[in-house]
Amino acid sequence: MKRSRANESTMSERILYAVSDGIATITFNRPLVMNALDPEAIVAFRAVCERAESDPQARVVVLRGAGPAFLAGGDVASFKENLPGLADRVSGLAGELHRGILALRRAPKPVIAGVHGAVAGAGMSIMMACDLIVAAEGTQFSMAYSRIATSPDGGASWFLPRLVGYQKAMELLLLADAVDVATLQAMGVINRVVPAAELDVATQKLAQRLAAGPAGAYAETKALVNTSFNQVLKQHLDAEAQAFARCAAHADFAEGVSAFVEKRKAVFKHD
Repeated sequence: MKRSRANESTMSERILYAVSDGIATITFNRPLVMNALDPEAIVAFRAVCERAESDPQARVVVLRGAGPAFLAGGDVASFKENLPGLADRVSGLAGELHRGILALRRAPKPVIAGVHGAVAGAGMSIMMACDLIVAAEGTQFSMAYSRIATSPDGGASWFLPRLVGYQKAMELLLLADAVDVATLQAMGVINRVVPAAELDVATQKLAQRLAAGPAGAYAETKALVNTSFNQVLKQHLDAEAQAFARCAAHADFAEGVSAFVEKRKAVFKHD
């Protein structure tokens, strides 16, 4: 994807942010350590997610990793170097990570993860916070937390049971075994699996399709799905009716209906 230099920036060299044709791309950029998150990268992650959430130029957000991996979790080497006092800092760092996760979920736009290589620990949490996941063949996944004697963060213990059920979530979290992409796809975690050489193209095509779609309807749909976990059916049906009414009042609805009747492709506004 070509990006205008005017639209490309960094929150730190560890995380890159660029917008082109309505697609914001967040790139984890520590390839020599498989993009592992050190404290500076965690703060930068929170910043780019909040920026993407509110960026009026971004209709879709894509997360990707530079180099051989998407994101291999926390930077354990940096943990070891900073063991004295680390326990006192962990809560603040987790708070930064979690603000980024919440921004991805709140964002009124589709968020896609294009993953490859290794996805572990916080990498899995961040991946699962996205709305759609495209994975390269050969990608390996692990929850990893129990290997360093810690409990999950980044929402892993919230996302996993909802995606795979209680027992399977506990297996993945407690044993932290490596899991291949086919297994995660069968569990319903991964949306699409593509050859590794085609990952960027496949992810970009999906992002372009969404960027051309009805942004307001996508925002309403995402909000409905996210709030469905916390509402009884009657409340949720009322919320659906209100969301449908808001969509119906938008010019995109008239265009979608007209295009359907006229048997042509709809052209939606991007306002």
